[in-house]
Amino acid sequence: MFLGLEWYWWIVIVMIIVIPLKVKFVNWWMKRQQERRENECGKWGDEQ
Repeated sequence: MFLGLEWYWWIVIVMIIVIPLKVKFVNWWMKRQQERRENECGKWGDEQ
């Protein structure tokens, strides 16, 4: 017991913190990749 909590409660607490951060990161990463693709399209003058 660490700080009065059983080991499985620490797993629950970590999941509650990590999952929303991961979702936020994935959304940011997908948006960043999409912006990169849009910028590359017209970079060399071969716009489609």
